[in-house]
Amino acid sequence: MSRTKKFVINVFFSASLSIITMIAGFIVPKIMLLNYGSEINGLVSSITQFINYFVIVEAGLTAAAVFALYKPLAEKNQHKINEVVSTTKVFYYKTGLLFLLLVIILAIIYPFIVETSIMSSFEISLLVLTIGFIGVSDFFTLAKYRTLLSADQKTYVVSIASIVGVILNTIIIVVFSNLKFNILIVRLIALFSVVVRTAMLIIYVKKNYVGIKFNLKPKNELLNKRWDAFYLRLLDAIQNGSPYVILTVFSSLINVSIYTIYNMVMLGVNNILTIFINNLAASFGEIIAKKEKDTLKKAYNEFEFSYYNLITIIYSLTFILILPFIKIYTRSVHDANYILPDVAALFVLNGFLFNVYTPQKMLINAAGLYKETKVQTIIQALIIIVLGIILTPKYGLIGILITSIISNLYRVIDLVYFIPTYVTKTKIKTTVYRIFKMFFLGSLIILSCYKMSYKIESFFSWIIIAIICGLVSLTIIVVFDLLFERNMVKSIMGRLRYVFLKR
Repeated sequence: MSRTKKFVINVFFSASLSIITMIAGFIVPKIMLLNYGSEINGLVSSITQFINYFVIVEAGLTAAAVFALYKPLAEKNQHKINEVVSTTKVFYYKTGLLFLLLVIILAIIYPFIVETSIMSSFEISLLVLTIGFIGVSDFFTLAKYRTLLSADQKTYVVSIASIVGVILNTIIIVVFSNLKFNILIVRLIALFSVVVRTAMLIIYVKKNYVGIKFNLKPKNELLNKRWDAFYLRLLDAIQNGSPYVILTVFSSLINVSIYTIYNMVMLGVNNILTIFINNLAASFGEIIAKKEKDTLKKAYNEFEFSYYNLITIIYSLTFILILPFIKIYTRSVHDANYILPDVAALFVLNGFLFNVYTPQKMLINAAGLYKETKVQTIIQALIIIVLGIILTPKYGLIGILITSIISNLYRVIDLVYFIPTYVTKTKIKTTVYRIFKMFFLGSLIILSCYKMSYKIESFFSWIIIAIICGLVSLTIIVVFDLLFERNMVKSIMGRLRYVFLKR
């Protein structure tokens, strides 16, 4: 099966997972807000993000393991594959124990960090342990299988298992929350979905990888990029978790809840875009491992062109539609003000900038260039932490969003220079042109459709306006590309015809 066909299959199932995850991501917070209120919703979100920080103990292990598997999988070297996965398993077990220790420590100290009277200290500690158990189980059961499947370009298997897990988790939370069960009991019962997801992957790997062995003597040198990958992983943890942590410490649980609801929308958008990134990383990793330089240059050029068109459409629509969605979504919530136009605009800008450098970041993972980008990664992390602590106490949500925007803008400038220079050997001015093109076409789309958002009064009208604006934005993009980038359009259409029409 060709790389492109693998990509299409993986994208289909990843898209299904993203859509289901996005729907679940809208349902669960709404159920939490209606049955438990903004403060409980903020508390659960805050604990979740603190625990997500602890995943940093994984220290780039997944990225290093996936990178180490690219070459032996391409060469079908079973012994080398077994050495890598055996070494990976041992590292996951060790880091899993450290993760468990950190969760226990958080369970002890977290009640003293947060100011709330809605739960006792003991109940908060139990909630921390319950939420943390998901991460612990991942280290000891799921991680080594997920790593193998990702490196082997079979993320569709992980997607299918995750779809089942998300659906089960959502059903459990909706049913038991509406029955007014204690939030602790609800979260404990929801752990069943994690068990089912993990069991599915274990069964698949044992059935389809007959020669796989996880019990060989570990060779630490096989994962020698682990500590270099740590810095990139650290940035991800800081970028995703620091707003929650900083808002918890320097602001309020109400602001954490507001941030969570807006971020829920942005995560839904990012999940759609991540489909393409996750399923292409392994393909580009194989190309780089085989040193196919011309293929790399051509494939990356086509991908960057397509991806930038996609985020132009998606973030233009998000800018137009996010506030009407929030108004409808929080219509029955009265313990906090969620209608904040400035916050909505900053969220969209921040998400857009984050995705501008996502293709370049994907190549860092595919090429294993963690050490070469370590300094830049540390600088971006420091921007988030230092500016966040300075701006959030005075400006609240606006302060933390401005911090994130500045950090992402720095990273865009850095990677737009680094990747063409050291990896793809493409022209920097091509990427810069495409970035300006996104702002120009995005502005056209917003000007064409923004007034339509005033007519939105229900989810049905929201969907209708979204479809209309989507068609308008697609027309603007297609017309522009046919006029000014016809050769690139022909190249991509040729690749798609090869995939779908080849017998």
